[in-house]
Amino acid sequence: MNSILSQEKQYFLQKMVEEIDKRFPLEEKIKQAFLAVDREEFVPQIFKHLAYSLDALPMQKDQWISSPLTVAKMTQYLEPKGAKSVLEIGCGSGYQAAILSQLFEKVYTIERIESLLNEARARFRKLNIKNILTKFDDGLFGWEAFAPFDRILFSASPEQIPQRLFEQLKEGGMLLAPVNEYGLQTLTRFRKRRGQIITEMIEQCNFVPVVRGRAY
Repeated sequence: MNSILSQEKQYFLQKMVEEIDKRFPLEEKIKQAFLAVDREEFVPQIFKHLAYSLDALPMQKDQWISSPLTVAKMTQYLEPKGAKSVLEIGCGSGYQAAILSQLFEKVYTIERIESLLNEARARFRKLNIKNILTKFDDGLFGWEAFAPFDRILFSASPEQIPQRLFEQLKEGGMLLAPVNEYGLQTLTRFRKRRGQIITEMIEQCNFVPVVRGRAY
């Protein structure tokens, strides 16, 4: 990203990162990724005054831009170090993808709501982020053309992970998802080792649910 942030925005971003770090200690590279992406660009105009708070904020189509704290946890739990490619299921505002673009060579992100994706694409162009590829589709199909991926990240809560997504995960790779089981969401890591999937539950969470199909 080549945009130059004003001193004022740098100050607010720094304060936001400090608040995140108090609640969830961040690795240095994750801090730098958050300092490089201006969250205000991803927040609806009516909520600009809350852009640097740790609140989740509503967007169009009953969707939400996640709290920066949640995005930070998802990013760090994804263990970007040493990984080159990541597939995100649920682009939303594009904020999570923009953070990931600072840490991965290639970010592939899928969104099922066309109007949301068009807004995210416009933000990526404005911020000159060139290593994000986007697709309008049902994210549960994945993106076979660019598989296998080092990492796969769900930015919405599925009830189960389709087998095809594990097939699109590289050997030694990891899939991170807020899995919804019996009404309780648990952030869960799935690691692929010798063709087998090893599951690790991390913490309780709260995300919008995954919805099937595309919406115009």
